[in-house]
Amino acid sequence: MSFVKTKSFKYFKNLAIGVGAAIVLIGALFKLESFPYASELLIIGLTTEAIIFLFLGIIGPEPDYYWHKLYPGLDDYHAHLQPLTAGPTNAMPEVAPLHGDVVERQLGGMLTELQSMSKSMAALKSLQEVDFSGTSDQIKSMSNFYTKMNEAMSDMAKSAEDVKAYKDQLTALNKNLGSLNTVYGNMLAAMANIGRQ
Repeated sequence: MSFVKTKSFKYFKNLAIGVGAAIVLIGALFKLESFPYASELLIIGLTTEAIIFLFLGIIGPEPDYYWHKLYPGLDDYHAHLQPLTAGPTNAMPEVAPLHGDVVERQLGGMLTELQSMSKSMAALKSLQEVDFSGTSDQIKSMSNFYTKMNEAMSDMAKSAEDVKAYKDQLTALNKNLGSLNTVYGNMLAAMANIGRQ
């Protein structure tokens, strides 16, 4: 029976079912359209399907999951199962009933998690209900504002350079005036000396 559980057998089983169904459908199509050999194809297809269904009835259904490997005895209605935390044992003793406080603690933790998830979902729902229709206009106006602000900053930087150049020129002019005052003072002193002589 181990061959029945292999992948190659499952593939063969699906292939046989698909081919048989295809033959039945082609036979039915030929019969409806009154093509030649319609009866023969229909007989072959229905016989194939009958053999496949007989075969499937003999081998029995395949379980979707093999839970009995995780919980030995799960496929037996009258088996006494023990918790997984107990570890593997040869004998299957009666499982002690759960105490109320243990169940309450476990359910309390689950309830806390569910409440947290509910709050998160409520926050997501409120975010979903926010109206973002005017957002693109606001983003455009903010973009224009930042563009104008950058231009103003650039102009201010240029103005600062002009102010610095003006300040340097005023400093040079101030030095020239100072030296001119010195020369003028010397000239006045010389003229005063000439007037005394």
